[in-house]
Amino acid sequence: MRAAPSTFLPEKARSVWRLQAFFESLLVALFPIAYGVLIYFFDFPLWILFSLIGFYLIFVLITVFILPPIRWRRFTYDVLEGEVDIQFGVLIVRRQLIPMTRVQHVDTEQGPLLRRYKMADVTITTAATSHRIPTLSVEVADELRDRIARLAAVAYDE
Repeated sequence: MRAAPSTFLPEKARSVWRLQAFFESLLVALFPIAYGVLIYFFDFPLWILFSLIGFYLIFVLITVFILPPIRWRRFTYDVLEGEVDIQFGVLIVRRQLIPMTRVQHVDTEQGPLLRRYKMADVTITTAATSHRIPTLSVEVADELRDRIARLAAVAYDE
């Protein structure tokens, strides 16, 4: 049986994931805010507002503080001569082997938050789907993209 991949993401990924989760949680905050506005105009029960605020705080606690370190600990990858090996997942652990012969192209991608932290995602596209190695430093992402592209070209030539 093959050993699990051994390369972890940089530790800064946890901070970036926490910030991303916080910004995403602001959308969830719209529910208690909207309900609070409706209470001003209508005679709705107040206990529902407190319940929504409680659910929001639990949601923030789980998604911002608990999940990012667990996700970081569970995400590993390796780039080998013939394939890319990725393992991730908190409750359901997925392991993906991407043969170099199937790689069509490799991208690096940065959003505003990743650019602020000088990080990038690497996306590996095959004919069926795309796979992502998230939140690498820009230097590592560029090196990984070039290495996968070089190995995929070699695999294609053979």
